[in-house]
Amino acid sequence: MNAAHVITPHDVSPEAAIGAILDHVGPVLLDLDETLYLSNSTEDFIDSARPRLPALFLLRILDVVKPWRWTGGEATRDVWRVRLISGCFPWTGNHWRNRVAGLAKDFTNLRLMEALTPGTTPIITTAGFQPIVAPLIAALGLPQAQIVAARLSTFADRRDGKLHLAVGALGSDTVRRALVLTDSAQDLTLLDACARPLRAVWPEARHRRALSGVYMPGQYLTQVKRPGARYIVRGILQEDFAIWVLSSIALAVLPVVHVLGLLFLLVSFWAIYERGYVDNDLIAARFEANPKLSEAFLLSPVATPRWQPWIWAFACGAIAVVLLRWPVTPVPEDFAVWAAVLLATHGWFTMYNRFDKGTRVWMFAGLQFARSAAFVALVPIGVIGAVAIGAHVLAKWVPYCVYRLGGKDWPEASFHLIRLLFFVVLALLLEFSEGLSAILSGTALSLLAWNLFRARKELATALTVATRLDRTDTKAPL
Repeated sequence: MNAAHVITPHDVSPEAAIGAILDHVGPVLLDLDETLYLSNSTEDFIDSARPRLPALFLLRILDVVKPWRWTGGEATRDVWRVRLISGCFPWTGNHWRNRVAGLAKDFTNLRLMEALTPGTTPIITTAGFQPIVAPLIAALGLPQAQIVAARLSTFADRRDGKLHLAVGALGSDTVRRALVLTDSAQDLTLLDACARPLRAVWPEARHRRALSGVYMPGQYLTQVKRPGARYIVRGILQEDFAIWVLSSIALAVLPVVHVLGLLFLLVSFWAIYERGYVDNDLIAARFEANPKLSEAFLLSPVATPRWQPWIWAFACGAIAVVLLRWPVTPVPEDFAVWAAVLLATHGWFTMYNRFDKGTRVWMFAGLQFARSAAFVALVPIGVIGAVAIGAHVLAKWVPYCVYRLGGKDWPEASFHLIRLLFFVVLALLLEFSEGLSAILSGTALSLLAWNLFRARKELATALTVATRLDRTDTKAPL
């Protein structure tokens, strides 16, 4: 949450904070990040990692695993992040020390520094890490300042909080007599324990995530379009990708290589499809009266370049073609076909974004068809696989149609149960047309089992609430 959105009993304006510092007699404890240093030392240190793309990739894996769940929660997350970067890219510390002079020049809080009268050396009390903040504070012009900072060797400093750090390093008497200035609402315990508590949010402070200028597919989707929804796992891997695999695996010569090829194909496709989401938000912000945009869209936490998605798409697509054709050598037509799929998807999404919402109802089906069936341009599937893909597309389209034509909010539709129903109906029609052998196969049974599993909760709910009218006493009393 943005610091400016949090209210505490100790909130003051930056001007009032400066005035209080000038009047105070006694110890002065200053926060570092977003206060004395108008950025974040931890994020800027991680941003110093080179090469940047592998560093970002490792951090994203860390965010998926979330090992801080076992070390004290979110407060210890940065310990894991800094340790990972320092361990995998040990030259980052040297690069950081080379950067601090420039960063100090750009982000020193000059108003606050001017309030420190000659002979007054503040005590820098920060949740940042000692090896990171020490060279930075020296570059800020305070080489003699006492530093109270967290250690990288333990999770306890971050877990116990800044008050515990300050009392341990300075003593409770010093803290009790001190003026404390911070921007963080997480420092409330320290503020409550001091003589002059001040919390000021500096409008000049920059809030930028480490490596936010590095592009990687999936970041816009997870951090801007659907933040906190784990959409890549829940909406793509467990849904679209599962359909890809189950519909085609039975015809694969080398199943493991086939699945790996489909995975690269998925990355290739979503690099372009995600770009459609970026364009969708940009068009909405520019032309719609009441655009539905996440708060993250305004903060721009990730890079959204125009051409890098295409580089990723073509590179991953080429790898996918090689794997899907292995051990046979792919022909040029294979690469051309996939390039055409990517271009067609991009073109359709671009048109979709520029049409009115009523027209989008019908164009949305095309987008869902691309998501569900793009892989068939390169991979053979059976008839029952086509039925499963059709059921998937229809189940995606129906709630959107209801949303656009019938209401302001997305309907509480039982997607998995709807898909199961469509699959069963279409499969029965196939059996009526082609005979029982058309649906008696390993692929058909695996798709049915998967649909049942995914719909198990919705199916159980539907059966639980089902009521027999002929067994219910509905007669009004005499």
